[in-house]
Amino acid sequence: MKIIILGAGQVGGTLAEHLASEANDITVVDTDGERLRDLGDRLDIRTVQGRGSLPTVLRQAGADDADMLVAVTNSDETNMVACQVAHTLFHTPTKIARVREAAYLTRAGLFDNDAIPVDVLISPEQVVTHYIKRLIEHPGALQVIDFAEGKAQLVAVKAYYGGPLVGQQLRQLREHMPNVDTRVAAIFRRDRPILPQGDTVIEADDEVFFIAAKANIRAVMSEMRRLDESYKRIVIAGGGQIGERLAEAIESRYQVKIIEMNPARCRYLSDTLDSTVVLQGSASDRDLLLEENIADADIFLALTNDDEANIMSSLLAKRLGAKKVMTIINNPAYVDLIQGGDIDIAISPQLATIGTLLAHVRRGDIVSVHSLRRGAAEAIEAIAHGDAKSSKVIGKAIENIVLPPGTTIGAIIRDEEVLIAHDDTVIEAGDHVILFLVDKKHIRDVEKLFHVGLSFF
Repeated sequence: MKIIILGAGQVGGTLAEHLASEANDITVVDTDGERLRDLGDRLDIRTVQGRGSLPTVLRQAGADDADMLVAVTNSDETNMVACQVAHTLFHTPTKIARVREAAYLTRAGLFDNDAIPVDVLISPEQVVTHYIKRLIEHPGALQVIDFAEGKAQLVAVKAYYGGPLVGQQLRQLREHMPNVDTRVAAIFRRDRPILPQGDTVIEADDEVFFIAAKANIRAVMSEMRRLDESYKRIVIAGGGQIGERLAEAIESRYQVKIIEMNPARCRYLSDTLDSTVVLQGSASDRDLLLEENIADADIFLALTNDDEANIMSSLLAKRLGAKKVMTIINNPAYVDLIQGGDIDIAISPQLATIGTLLAHVRRGDIVSVHSLRRGAAEAIEAIAHGDAKSSKVIGKAIENIVLPPGTTIGAIIRDEEVLIAHDDTVIEAGDHVILFLVDKKHIRDVEKLFHVGLSFF
């Protein structure tokens, strides 16, 4: 696939890295020559320096025969104009734009071929807000991913000493929970992936990824670890777009406080939010945190744009007694360094956004793609189309499907029913199939599994 990426920042660079390793023809456009040189030295891609909204620059990047334009510069307006130019002059089939400003996103009819021709809108703030909200709703989870509009969920937990299943084989999960069907999709032990078998023994500190129907998630979590109590008191450091959206989404169910430095922004948040308490000051101010009884907080969320400020305020909040701490980290290199110590969960906006982008780039009918463990593995939701003659999966039991190395099928969603995958489960047309890959180099092979042969047409 021939793809033009506008913007060589963290999202554009990470996307180029993902796609270049999958034998796509990638061109990255940016005004910053140094960034482009760095990407070009590391990856097998073309680079073009210039403003991505200009017709001459797009033509130089190969827009005449490009399959897709992904506009992820820091400017909403540049991204939108680039999509307009690609549509009008080059008839680019698929146009994806990152748009941050809520005033654009809430206007019905603004993004269609008769107005601004954007096929897929990506809002990092919306993606990250939804991601954090799911973590708040599942106390104790390291990652929560929805499939088939939330009918099934994939949850990552750290197995604790004393958990009912710790020290036992996976096959005993069914004995412990005869009325709940679930499947352990992947286990990471000391940062190395283990493909789960029936005789795999769960050890304390394993990161266990399991899939189940949404209603069964808490029951399965209780087998791995002592369940955390539901959160009540939440402190948010940073009243920017993510902090505001999150407070708006959760304030009816939780006691929420926002700490924000900017006085004008504080006034705006006070006027906009209903029951959230807005405090003006620094989240790294020890006296302020003590005054606001940080030791009573169930969760402290550091959501500013400054990684160092987020890390320091999180460490201080944890030292002063906050029960759990989550931190946004924009530099992917920091994420693995800090998660799991005093900071319970590090959230990478880039990886959350990349998953949304990848779902639209994959071949085959791929509904969603999610990075697991900060990009170490992937979970994919694909739809099976065709019939037994034209499809490599339809009409076959899972044990008879030749899956790429390191790939497992975790569940199938059929209409409203969640079927946990077993060897004798047969895939039917229209099934949503949830797959896990611990080796991303086999993504292309998974896509090919879900291609429909010519005999179907």
